[in-house]
Amino acid sequence: MDTSWFTPIDAYCERLDPGFWAEPVNALTNGAFFIAGIGAAVLMLTRDRRDGPVILLIALTCLIGAGSFLFHTFANRWSALADVVPIGVFILVYFFTAMRRFLGLSITWAASATVGFQGFALLVTWLWRTAVVTPLGFDPINGSAGYLPALVAIIGVGVAAMPRDPETARRLFIAGGVFVLSLACRALDARICDAVPVGSHFLWHILNGTLLFLLMRAAILRDSGSAAATRPAPTA
Repeated sequence: MDTSWFTPIDAYCERLDPGFWAEPVNALTNGAFFIAGIGAAVLMLTRDRRDGPVILLIALTCLIGAGSFLFHTFANRWSALADVVPIGVFILVYFFTAMRRFLGLSITWAASATVGFQGFALLVTWLWRTAVVTPLGFDPINGSAGYLPALVAIIGVGVAAMPRDPETARRLFIAGGVFVLSLACRALDARICDAVPVGSHFLWHILNGTLLFLLMRAAILRDSGSAAATRPAPTA
């Protein structure tokens, strides 16, 4: 057995020992993701639609909550993987859905854009590690660089969607604002332990649950009816 998969990870203010309940606040605030998933499901059902991409996003949101709960209880390498994989898959699925639903791209172009986005995300993470973390000897944003491309994508898609659907753009900008706040809470956690022993990572969970609901809400509300409403009316 590879015992390295069970090596304890101490990454947050709240954890003072390797025990299962060493991060009760961080663990329990993952309920925000389940609330987000339930809220999105209710919204989808009230519109009398069975939206395949949104159903997948709801399932991934619940997996994010479960994976993050595992990480903040077991706190080792395998649970860290359970934490980050659903998040990465959600980002890619949502990006592809946004290309199709918000920007009207074909499947081929949406898939190509998603591959390009993933390449951009890997490049940003590598550049941050090489140009910032290595020279400084520490990460000033506490391992949050991997999420910056997602923030750029939310704002960028909002800008691109604005001419054809300003309401969707507004929803994405609001989601982007929430994301900025959640990233700030994640980045600050390691720096405020002395002043705030519980840290601020739990706020990352709550704000990210809000973020995922806002993103799924934007996708749900951008259905075929709203898409038709944004197209120019035919002239006589």
